[in-house]
Amino acid sequence: MKVGNCAYGCPGDLPEIIPVFPLPGALLLPRAEMPLNVFEPRYVAMIDAALAGDRIVGMIQPDESKAPCASGPGLCGVGCAGRITAFSETGDGRYRVTLTGVARFTVLEEHIVPTGYRQCRVTAVPYAGDFKAERDEAVDRASVLKSFRDYLDAHNLEADWESVDQATNETLINALAMMAPFGAAEKQALLEAPDLKTRAETLVALTEMALAHEGGGRSLQ
Repeated sequence: MKVGNCAYGCPGDLPEIIPVFPLPGALLLPRAEMPLNVFEPRYVAMIDAALAGDRIVGMIQPDESKAPCASGPGLCGVGCAGRITAFSETGDGRYRVTLTGVARFTVLEEHIVPTGYRQCRVTAVPYAGDFKAERDEAVDRASVLKSFRDYLDAHNLEADWESVDQATNETLINALAMMAPFGAAEKQALLEAPDLKTRAETLVALTEMALAHEGGGRSLQ
């Protein structure tokens, strides 16, 4: 697949050591886009280094169940590598960045480095399928759309249904997963879903549980 100006065809196309951006509740998925407002000095330095190199940044969630290390809180075992495909400088020391997801990765080890930002040795081999677009027919799109409508109705929200109808299954499901107001554990479950079909089923189940908990949604059954 092509992300920005670079082609990624297999796990070996990702660098072995990448900078990681620990951010609770943040979910990046392959081929999806994530806007970031980067202002903390160490992460501004991370963006500078990425722009000077391969433009790869790994999004990952902290894991509060793990003991902290010298670099900060423990990290989840799986994240997603993204390529910087757009950026702008604000004039006050910040970057506005767009990351486009390339592939998920497993953390093999964290490198203790003096850069200020964190770096990990990773492998994308367990997620080799991320380098190819998912097949649309593998997903129960109707169930996904129904749960989405139920959520919107319960919260008096509107959607651009023309754009929704035109989106591929992968684009739709990954966008909904990234936008969903779930907690860190739920976001991690969506990230680690083995395929698009499972992610769609997980998304529907989580939405159904959230609506049931709020008491403001209709049953999906």
